[in-house]
Amino acid sequence: MPMKVFKKIVFSLFLLIIIVFGALFAWQPYLFRVLKYRTPDAATYKEFPQALVRKSDSVFHFHRAKNMRNDLDTLKVQDGENRLVPFEDYFTKGNLNAFLVIRNDSVLYEKYSAGYSDSTLTSIFSGAKSMVSILLGKALADGKIKSLNERVTTYIPELKANSAFKHITIKNLLDMKSGLEFQDALGGIVQAFFSDEAKYYYTHDMKAELMKVKLVNAPGTVWKYKSIDPILLGWVLEQATGQTVAQYFEKNIWKKIGTEHNASWGLDHVNGLANTASRFQVTAVDLAKVGRLYLNLGRYNAKQIIPEEWVRESTQLGNEKPSSAKGWQKSAHHHLWWIPQEGEHGDYAAEGMLGQRLYVDPKTNTIIVQFAEKGAGNYPYRKISRYLAGLPFRYPKAE
Repeated sequence: MPMKVFKKIVFSLFLLIIIVFGALFAWQPYLFRVLKYRTPDAATYKEFPQALVRKSDSVFHFHRAKNMRNDLDTLKVQDGENRLVPFEDYFTKGNLNAFLVIRNDSVLYEKYSAGYSDSTLTSIFSGAKSMVSILLGKALADGKIKSLNERVTTYIPELKANSAFKHITIKNLLDMKSGLEFQDALGGIVQAFFSDEAKYYYTHDMKAELMKVKLVNAPGTVWKYKSIDPILLGWVLEQATGQTVAQYFEKNIWKKIGTEHNASWGLDHVNGLANTASRFQVTAVDLAKVGRLYLNLGRYNAKQIIPEEWVRESTQLGNEKPSSAKGWQKSAHHHLWWIPQEGEHGDYAAEGMLGQRLYVDPKTNTIIVQFAEKGAGNYPYRKISRYLAGLPFRYPKAE
């Protein structure tokens, strides 16, 4: 083939690629963000607008033990391949940034990677969903929302333009059984690029995207883990309370539990909607105070911040049949929390991508916060809480 012809073919292909990508980004501008940032990390939130959540006027301080429990470094826990490894190796292999263990209001163990401390602001990704559950409990207690059985369109009338929302209730959203179409990021690079997971994380207009979503299952019938249900709950909360998610959270939760640092909610655009599925930023020590609030059944300094009934309802399955069974602990997703069903019951967690965790164990009065770059792929928290309380623990045998 003559060199001139070859060069023309190469140039034409290059031009075609430019035209295709140009048309693609013009059609869906958020795809440029997907290409630029790809899988977000714990600091990607800095690239987007934030709604500030101001700290408490009066700070609560956990007691710090004079002698930390360094023996935890050698405690054997399971990694992602179900191998028993010293926790120190678990920390390193999972690229953990922070690990904070609190029992009876005392910090017994803390470990940080370079550049991290208990006051480093970090995105907890899907851990944000549990914060939405807290807000919903408060809004119900305040009478801002009358019932979980109310339809979403009662609070967001503009959604009536989309027949997919006609029968969806607030409870359907809370249970992640809206029936709305949602494509996760699993299945390869191309699927991740065009996934709804990426779209709702990177879009500059979540409301516009939600107005176009389709219904694929009857509401209340099929559980599917997805971002749009808690995003819709955030929108419902804003409509019901007349305040932004950040304002309502700050006034009714954050300022009332002794927080030491400001937090933030990530927005799709300036003065836009909060991404209540995956963009809540918090420090380790203050996330532990959220755990403390729930450990104390919604009370802080003898004052009921969240109804005790809501805390119990959110963190116990009761007679409900689990819709999911994640990990060896068979965690069920319920009221936007993860509740282990293997062995003894009672502990629960808020969990986010890449290994962000808030774990609460009422049996041992323990709170554990973990921030990570990727996580080591397992669930060491129950073993650690029982070990520090001097209680026996045994991993179940692999099936």
